[in-house]
Amino acid sequence: MNVIEKILAKKAGLDHVKPGQEITVKVDLVMAHDVTAPIAIEQFRKIGVSRVYDPEKVVLFIDHNIPSSTVESRQQHRTMQAFHEDFGVQFYKRSDGVLHQVAYEEGLYSAGDIIVGADSHTCTAGAHGAVAIPLGSTEAAAVMALGELDLEVPETHIIRINGKLNPFVYGKDIVLHIIGKFTTNGFTDCAVIVTGDAIVSLPSEEKMTIANMMIECGAMIGYIDQGNGDPGPGAAEYDIDAAEIVPVAACPSSPGNVKPLSQLVGTRITQAVLASCTNGRYSDMEIAASVLQGRKIASHVNLVVVPASRRILEQMEENGLVKVFRDVGAIVMNPGCGPCFGSHQGLLTKDDVAVSSTNRNFPGRMGDKAAQVYLASPRVVAESAVAGYLVLPGTITKEV
Repeated sequence: MNVIEKILAKKAGLDHVKPGQEITVKVDLVMAHDVTAPIAIEQFRKIGVSRVYDPEKVVLFIDHNIPSSTVESRQQHRTMQAFHEDFGVQFYKRSDGVLHQVAYEEGLYSAGDIIVGADSHTCTAGAHGAVAIPLGSTEAAAVMALGELDLEVPETHIIRINGKLNPFVYGKDIVLHIIGKFTTNGFTDCAVIVTGDAIVSLPSEEKMTIANMMIECGAMIGYIDQGNGDPGPGAAEYDIDAAEIVPVAACPSSPGNVKPLSQLVGTRITQAVLASCTNGRYSDMEIAASVLQGRKIASHVNLVVVPASRRILEQMEENGLVKVFRDVGAIVMNPGCGPCFGSHQGLLTKDDVAVSSTNRNFPGRMGDKAAQVYLASPRVVAESAVAGYLVLPGTITKEV
């Protein structure tokens, strides 16, 4: 068995599992947010049980529409508040940040845990050795009641990246390279282990970026090798030379439409977005601030900055990053999902062209369906905001 199968077997109380096997596993944490939780709550109340399986392990977050963007979103918040009061579940409701970031910061899970979330980017927790599975709201309601999940053991694929990474290549470039190479449905309903010396040596926050976007190539589970031994065999294994990975961007309108930035230089942009559970972390802010300090963003560009959590915002304030962003003309929002979800805080018109550190660029993801969104690393977002068009990282500043 590989490391994912070992975790599944342990949580199922079995000595051994194999791909295709139907099992029932104990769940260590179930999460939902203000878009999915109200549906899960409605389904939970229909079940008619008097308690959740463990109030400490059921966690709700308001992160997608905070503060409320519509009357309906405010009603969703009130529905969650009532569930919190009725059942005692944990509730993060005051712009604490995006669920995947806050769950990590608050230590709500550990390596070897199984966590489920009514959000497709739940796989982010795979960066820290958890088996993290996205669910629909109805399934989440059942887990809230029972603390168990029925699943079919997925087939596992191993992606091994060895060698030395090129300058200005970040976790975002690595995962976009993977998605571009294997396509957006390359690992549908499979588990993927990303390993190799170029991966194991990355900072934790870069690993989170890679795990976060494994869903964009269809993976049910994305797991980053924790560097404590051979992760085990997979149904298929792929080797990538780190040197072949260059700074890239996902072009409109798919995370799989990946091209080298060298082919996109000069594409005029009107908005730059530094945000989301993919690249709204402190290290991302630090990289962007190092580019922007002492400079000005282009007059025709709107730079929107959304920290992934309150803790990140506080760190930005303590270290002067918020002032750097505001001095160059950026708009610094409260922590949350920001424009990534397409409901408020920086939506695009049909004529807008954006470069964003977020995770999806489907038509309409960030406003009008005709708007064009390029996905790239935080450094590319920051440097392009200064130039007013897409640039290679290192064009504005040569610092790595």
